[in-house]
Amino acid sequence: MAQARKINEITSNINKFQGTDSELIKQITSAQAAIIKLLEQELQLVPQNHYQLQWLILGMAAFGIPLGIAFGIALGNLAFLGIGLPIGMGLGIAVGTLKDKKALEEGRQLDWVAK
Repeated sequence: MAQARKINEITSNINKFQGTDSELIKQITSAQAAIIKLLEQELQLVPQNHYQLQWLILGMAAFGIPLGIAFGIALGNLAFLGIGLPIGMGLGIAVGTLKDKKALEEGRQLDWVAK
């Protein structure tokens, strides 16, 4: 029940917040991120498309840039570096989608779309 206490603390901080509307929106956004992180770490619960968004970025960085460099060097023109990014993005989305599907099958996916 420590998770419930932490979530209650986060939401009570929002309720106590006194500031402008734009500052409140930032506070709510950071609270939402903190709650999602807590749920993922403590209970292995994730929102919909969570892994897809994570792996999109990882795919571009881990696969896309090295592939782009390889294409650029192989073709003798580093202008082709950008070719690897969409390939990495596609690979990342594919891996993330599989992980999201696995989380859904295991009942670890929240009925809440991550943004």
